[in-house]
Amino acid sequence: MSRFLYEKSVSYKGHLIIPFVFGIVDGNPIYSYVLLSELGHKGKFHKSENPVGMYSCSISDIIDIAKSHLDDNSDVVTEGDYFKSRYTYRGDIIITYKLADKYFYDHYKNDSLNNVAAPRLFASEQECITWVKEGLDRSHINEEVERAQG
Repeated sequence: MSRFLYEKSVSYKGHLIIPFVFGIVDGNPIYSYVLLSELGHKGKFHKSENPVGMYSCSISDIIDIAKSHLDDNSDVVTEGDYFKSRYTYRGDIIITYKLADKYFYDHYKNDSLNNVAAPRLFASEQECITWVKEGLDRSHINEEVERAQG
């Protein structure tokens, strides 16, 4: 599996549909998808990979396949869009949300659906995003230094 294509992700019925290249056939990508649920680990399809078992050579088609599956099977009843405020940075995805006048975030690396967010509260969405970006930038610089020394 290649990296998750967070920049092509779509929020739908309480889930985030995240496409990725499943494989290459005759030089053409074959797409699959994974799901995140706004219910987290309590969601039936949280972190599930392609529960339908269908693939496509088109990102828009694989998104449509996932939407159709969620139309018939979603366990989420939602009033808002939990995944509305999402950003990609250095290939990772950062999802921010507000609860009781405080901001939280989820952070997923480009190759894993394990949430690596620090348990921290923020006064604003911008403060949250800036803090995460600064941490990713520091991590990236440290990796470059280690490679240069190695």
